[in-house]
Amino acid sequence: MIIRGGTVVTERGATVTDIAISDDGWILAVGKDVDAAGEEIDATGLHVFPGGIDSHVHFNEPGRTEWEDIAHGTAALAAGGYTAFIDMPLNNLPVTTTVEAFDLKLAAMQRSAKVDYGLWGGLVPGNLDEIEALVKRGVMGFKAFMCPSGIEEFPACDEATLREGMERIAELDSILLVHAEEPSLLHEPNGPTARDFADSRPAEAELAAISSAIEMAHQTGCRLHIVHVSTVRGAALIHEADRQGIDVSGETCPHYLLYAEDDLERRIGVRGQVEGERSQRARQAVERHARQGDRCLDPGLLQEADVDGVATGRCGRDPVGERGRQLGGEGWSQSQRAGD
Repeated sequence: MIIRGGTVVTERGATVTDIAISDDGWILAVGKDVDAAGEEIDATGLHVFPGGIDSHVHFNEPGRTEWEDIAHGTAALAAGGYTAFIDMPLNNLPVTTTVEAFDLKLAAMQRSAKVDYGLWGGLVPGNLDEIEALVKRGVMGFKAFMCPSGIEEFPACDEATLREGMERIAELDSILLVHAEEPSLLHEPNGPTARDFADSRPAEAELAAISSAIEMAHQTGCRLHIVHVSTVRGAALIHEADRQGIDVSGETCPHYLLYAEDDLERRIGVRGQVEGERSQRARQAVERHARQGDRCLDPGLLQEADVDGVATGRCGRDPVGERGRQLGGEGWSQSQRAGD
């Protein structure tokens, strides 16, 4: 097969070129006027991207398939051009904090996943002795929360657990992913609106937790990754630590690049759509909030390499059910504003 005349997007930029693909799916050649036999697809005027890899999704199987199961979630990924994903450890039951739970989840993936996958393990109080066995079993790394996760079965790590977990993870040459929010700086929303929720999770909570996690990673030698970074100042902390030789990286989500806190006032319906296309005024609002340190990022940070990547944080939930209302920041911010 040959894909001709498309604008092929790679890490080096976007170029109009051809792609030759073998019958079993391997790319054979990329270049101008490629000569190869087989079906030809005219991609003139279209962009051709590599298959996406989403390193941060929350599917809910086994155990909570009424929220979203693997078959439907991975079909949505495939439809969006993704060819691989890594699933988080907390939304399924049992949570992926033991080898037994890992095997149950792996079996579910083998039955139902439509694209390639990996699995994160969980670090929680009480499962330190599971870390080595989970690494040997095949986890890609570990996820921990520094604040309540919203999932009772996946509690936040206290400092002692986080530090010892980092030490063991470092010894095994694995990596720790952290949901970084300082719990003492969070509070219950003062009302029912989206603005009330945003105010209950101030940017300072993220900054304090990122600083603490980086310091512990530096002391223990653990590779660290901060998930869904939501502020320019948070991204800057990670970038500066990396510049100093600390092995730390960070990801953000589409909604932090596209929306500012002002957009919360414009949300409509339970699924969080925003009316109309973003205007220049809205773009300016994102830039203004980014400068002020609110929970949004300037897309220019991606070009400046202050953020290492973008992940969706997809998390299927019942947005109006009682359980959906009880869940914390991971569920609200990501399932409502990035997961569709």
